[in-house]
Amino acid sequence: MTLSPAARTVLRIVMILGLAVVYVPLLVVLVNSVNADKTFGWPPTDLTGRWWAHALDNPGARQAVWTSVKAGVGATAAAMVLGTMAAFAVARYRFFGRETVSLVVVLPIALPGIVTGIALSNAFQVVLEPLGIGLGLFTVIVGHATFCVVTIYNNVLARLRRTGTSLEEASADLGADTFQMFWYVTLPNLRSALLAGGLLSFALSFDEIIVTTFTAGPGSQTLPIWIFDNLFRPNQAPVVNVLAAALIVLSIIPIYIAQRLSSGARGVA
Repeated sequence: MTLSPAARTVLRIVMILGLAVVYVPLLVVLVNSVNADKTFGWPPTDLTGRWWAHALDNPGARQAVWTSVKAGVGATAAAMVLGTMAAFAVARYRFFGRETVSLVVVLPIALPGIVTGIALSNAFQVVLEPLGIGLGLFTVIVGHATFCVVTIYNNVLARLRRTGTSLEEASADLGADTFQMFWYVTLPNLRSALLAGGLLSFALSFDEIIVTTFTAGPGSQTLPIWIFDNLFRPNQAPVVNVLAAALIVLSIIPIYIAQRLSSGARGVA
């Protein structure tokens, strides 16, 4: 399709405006994290790194970061196991309800977070509380795994469908057993897909706030929850901006690496 010069100009302007709406507020947060003015006057009269030092010395912030890391690692590990198993079942076998399995696995990430959070909270109260298990880090990990599993499932399923079964059949013909076939043939082909899906899962878990609000308990406050609780406290405003800036960076890095891995794998294929 050929566009006129005027149409191309309009599209460029719309694209620039759309990107500005998304990224200018993020840039303001990054600048305010080094703004010397505690009230964040704009434009900044001076730049400083002391707010970053204050954030490092804040025990509540450090604990929240560590909790987010543990929740992200736990949710990613659970999602890798469940998502990979589901992808293998759908890609390698034919059975009644196969498409329903795909729908059930993908549905949690399409549902509004508040719906997932309420459903999980009610389920935990009914199932876990009678067993003496209250809301805490475990329930946060379970809640995050429900939507993190989608990224693993989609990446592994796409890779399995793209690679086919010819290499596995050839290794079986050469005498490889099931474990050898998986370790030496299947897993190397899935490695970049698993890594990309794992990085995306960790990024999703690390900055999740809606589901966490309904599944977190005492002592399991993640970084997004800590930021939200301290957002309107004047004394904590500089630290909140620093942690928000750190959260932006920590979200961009794994997503960028995952995108590079996925694009690289597509080029090899």
